[in-house]
Amino acid sequence: MRTTVGIIGAGPAGLLLARLLHNAGIDSVVLESRDRAYVEQRQRAGILEQGTVDVLRAAGAAERMDREGLPHDGIELRFDRRRHRVDFPALTGGRSVLVYAQTEVCKDLIALQLAEGGPLLFEAEALAVEGAETDRPSVRFRHEGREDVLDCDYVVACDGSWGVGRKAVPADVSQVFERTYPFGWLGILADVAPSHDELVYARHDRGFALLSMRSPSVTRAYLQVPEATNAHDWSDEEIWDELDRRLETADGWKLERGTITSKSVTPMRSYVHEPMRHGRLFLAGDAAHIVPPTGAKGLNLAVGDVVTFARALAHRRKTGSTERLDAYSQTCLRRVWQAERFSYAMTTMLHRAPDATPFDDRIQRAHLDRITASSAAGTDLAEGYTGFPLD
Repeated sequence: MRTTVGIIGAGPAGLLLARLLHNAGIDSVVLESRDRAYVEQRQRAGILEQGTVDVLRAAGAAERMDREGLPHDGIELRFDRRRHRVDFPALTGGRSVLVYAQTEVCKDLIALQLAEGGPLLFEAEALAVEGAETDRPSVRFRHEGREDVLDCDYVVACDGSWGVGRKAVPADVSQVFERTYPFGWLGILADVAPSHDELVYARHDRGFALLSMRSPSVTRAYLQVPEATNAHDWSDEEIWDELDRRLETADGWKLERGTITSKSVTPMRSYVHEPMRHGRLFLAGDAAHIVPPTGAKGLNLAVGDVVTFARALAHRRKTGSTERLDAYSQTCLRRVWQAERFSYAMTTMLHRAPDATPFDDRIQRAHLDRITASSAAGTDLAEGYTGFPLD
């Protein structure tokens, strides 16, 4: 097989990249190790930044998103039984976010790719990226019981933190920056209407809690738990009771309960791999960086990566210059590190570490008090949450 861009991974990054390239008249092939049903069902992010929404609309992939997505103009911070709303449009000149699940983004992009785009091969396991330092890199893969080779001009690895893309970058040119947090998130989906019309981030002495949603009839919620917690060690009643404790307010707000349909535990980790490019191999999304979910940045960072690559390749086609492709890693990393900073700040401000001291507790409260009292501090949070520029 032969194509201009070989894309490893049919998550939102790989699928959006294929769409952007198709719209630019550039051919691609997408290889995905899982089957279509798995890709369309795996639960991941649910918050789309303003820039991500704008990109999906411009790509012609927003019809259902605009119909079913839930616009959010702010979040609520809770601590010491108090409530404080951060008004995004007022602090950012009109920017907001949209609640629309990653599963739905993938469904929309898969449908478009199969109807209009280049080949999308499910159950096609990438085995290795070869020749990244040449002008004819290739991806060796297994599909329908036999090995094959995809010859490319460029390879973009959107295959996650354990994929073959990152492994193809030589160890002597790689730098890894990492932090693992001593807690995780116990997440649930429940068949009950959300108890608040915007996301609620709660700092509590017992640990962090997040009240979110997937739709007007489905609640998504999270509890900070010790690392290595087994989700099924918590009964449904224990989960709702703990959410009640951590989300409690002085004004009598009430948490609505319903049938829990899904439980899982998400580890908390910050990770950056530098560089994000080696020869004609480009890393995007989780293949290059991971953020704790507190800042709602993972999917949105991946979108920024593939937009940067697609624009750089289109510029190469138009002008003959490789300047933007050569700057891919540097360009992406500026945005990545700002998102890492924001996610780290949100995580450390809202989660109680197992070894937290009274001093640590007071510092967290001081951070939260500053946001409630200062428009400058509130603006910094709002700008970070709604997204850093894609350029």
